[in-house]
Amino acid sequence: MAKAMPGVAVGETVRVLADDPAAANDIPAWCRMKGQEFVAADGHVFDVRRTM
Repeated sequence: MAKAMPGVAVGETVRVLADDPAAANDIPAWCRMKGQEFVAADGHVFDVRRTM
């Protein structure tokens, strides 16, 4: 996700597929730290919108 964000336009969404159980906590935490918007999670699928 961190590598993908610089190539994503503001307002676009990145979909992350993660099989690590910690991702459910780590991805929203990363979004808070980096000022990105955590959109949704569905099982092992996480959507993050670039805000800046």
